[in-house]
Amino acid sequence: MLEEVERWLDRRSWSAADRPLDRLISAKAAGRGTTVSVVLPALDEEATVGEIVTVIRRELMEAVPLVDELVVIDSGSKDRTAQVAAAAGARVVHRDDILPRIPAAPGKGEVLWRSLLVTTGDIVCFVDADLKDFSASFVSGIVGPLLTDPDVQFVKAMYDRPLGAAAGQGGRVTELVARPLLNLHWPQLAGFVQPLGGEYAARRSLLERLPFPVGYGVELALLIDSLHTVGLDALAQVDVGVRRHRHQDGQALGRMAAAIYRTAQLRLSRGHLVRPSLTQFERGDEGFVPRTHVVDTEERPPMREIEEYEERRAA
Repeated sequence: MLEEVERWLDRRSWSAADRPLDRLISAKAAGRGTTVSVVLPALDEEATVGEIVTVIRRELMEAVPLVDELVVIDSGSKDRTAQVAAAAGARVVHRDDILPRIPAAPGKGEVLWRSLLVTTGDIVCFVDADLKDFSASFVSGIVGPLLTDPDVQFVKAMYDRPLGAAAGQGGRVTELVARPLLNLHWPQLAGFVQPLGGEYAARRSLLERLPFPVGYGVELALLIDSLHTVGLDALAQVDVGVRRHRHQDGQALGRMAAAIYRTAQLRLSRGHLVRPSLTQFERGDEGFVPRTHVVDTEERPPMREIEEYEERRAA
């Protein structure tokens, strides 16, 4: 590990307990009107989204005024995700109702990018909607450094990720794909414990300057591009404990890995992938059947280049 990264780990890695809520509220009050938006991208998450919204509202909006805006972006759920989230107290917006002149692409990154148009917070916090046993510290922990340290621009959550009964065995794509890529090509980012984690917060002024891959590569892209835009010392991570969520099957992980590799490849060379697809195999009645999936390659431009966003900023 680079000496620079070792120093960064000492200076920019914290625990959520390092910044109690009363300190954050004081810092927010002293921040001349700094506001915080929490965004939950959701697709068929009726089993978990309600509890997450309830905890954030109860502990971070009603008990203390830390979060100013709580938005669930529904990307086409077939279940009752939208109804459950609204009943729990979130503002629910459908992905296709945001920036309708640009047809929506499928993928998580698309939802996160569009969320910048329907939120107003100076700090934007993203939280996955499939978390179980959710704790408010997932939000307060990663928002904290942004409220207390003006030099910090981007904060990732770090946590243990159990896989079934096995502690610390989650994050398979992280360990097999993302971490080797980062260590080999962006060694300054080798200190991040969960580089692909879906819980992170950043200043809007940074996010609006970054391109967003529409699919699974969004977390890796935002981390790499933030490094190049604001430098390592503006990045940080906070330990929020344990993250429990539903796990993808092996083939879904393969598609995720391909998208992440493609995202890294673009940032290494900005060249063209010869064959941007991934063939996987499923056993059928007569043997193995190939299934080919398109690898996410599209990226949305920085939000500041979108006319509607600039019009809103000027209003």
